[in-house]
Amino acid sequence: MSAALGLKAKPIATEPTEDDSDISVLINRLTAEVNQIAVDKTKSIQQITNQMKMLALNALIESSRAGAQGAGFAVVAQEVRGVGQQVETIARELETQLTKRTGDLVSSIERMSQRSRGERMVDLSLNAIELIDRNLYERTCDVRWWATDSAVVDCAAEPSPAAVNHASQRLGVILGAYTVYLDLWLCDLDGNVIANGRADRFRVVGQNVAHTKWFREARSLRSGDDYVAGDVENQPLLGNAQVATYCASVRAGGQANGAPIGVLAIHFDWEPQARAIVQGVRVGDNDKARVLLVDSNFRVIAASDGQGILSERVSLSLNGQRSGFYHERNGTLVAFHATPGYETYRGLGWYGVIVCTA
Repeated sequence: MSAALGLKAKPIATEPTEDDSDISVLINRLTAEVNQIAVDKTKSIQQITNQMKMLALNALIESSRAGAQGAGFAVVAQEVRGVGQQVETIARELETQLTKRTGDLVSSIERMSQRSRGERMVDLSLNAIELIDRNLYERTCDVRWWATDSAVVDCAAEPSPAAVNHASQRLGVILGAYTVYLDLWLCDLDGNVIANGRADRFRVVGQNVAHTKWFREARSLRSGDDYVAGDVENQPLLGNAQVATYCASVRAGGQANGAPIGVLAIHFDWEPQARAIVQGVRVGDNDKARVLLVDSNFRVIAASDGQGILSERVSLSLNGQRSGFYHERNGTLVAFHATPGYETYRGLGWYGVIVCTA
């Protein structure tokens, strides 16, 4: 559970070694060339048969002028004219059938290409949300571990000036090693902050946080093995920074089944960590993709373009699925994957989403 396990972990999913879209483009081009060759050749055949029919017509005219002597030649000219007509019919049928089949092939390849692209974007959506899950699992481990620290337990039990000073120093040491956090707060059971790790930067001691959702939930935890994972929010007491707050109950003697004596809240520095994830997803340069993380209410909590964070809501057509992709009427591709969770971290119903404009 080291700070090195922040959100800059190596991506799980990678792009295929050979771009599927390049293959489909090649096949489409070759199919179009075959189609054009077929059209050109049938037109050449039609031109030749037209010449044959014209020669046969001229021969019939000349044979009629020759009278009885040209009767035999007239039969041959008529047969040549008939053969020319048959060849022309065959050529037209060939052109029609080849054009239809190459057209069907192009359409089939296009559908396969779209499906392949959509499935790839779903995989990359999973990549993004899975990286978040694995790293936030570490946050849940951190808070439960640090809630048993002797300095934290002693301060929660008896918040004397010396105990508060020692706990603050200890929390500061932790922050020096774990750079993914903005601050760590130790609260009493009434919601008063009694110690924090960055007292020189955030003057939060004495503030009351009893009204917050994460504190109320933490106050009700049944044991030291449980935790609270809060939604991403702007925290006014931390300069309105975007944070994800994780909590555990501090218990007597540092024992999981001890009586609750306080709450430890750790504030994960969300924005830079999440930005590294969504901007690190390996979509192609030609995909015109916007990579998002959205919460259970489809509120944007991270965006590769930095837009709409905590203010925009995405309209997802899930159709009861946890993952999938679809095309909107304007041709935009939308791919999504729900949080799978990791180990004891169940996730909060978040989604990885990739939107590719047409």
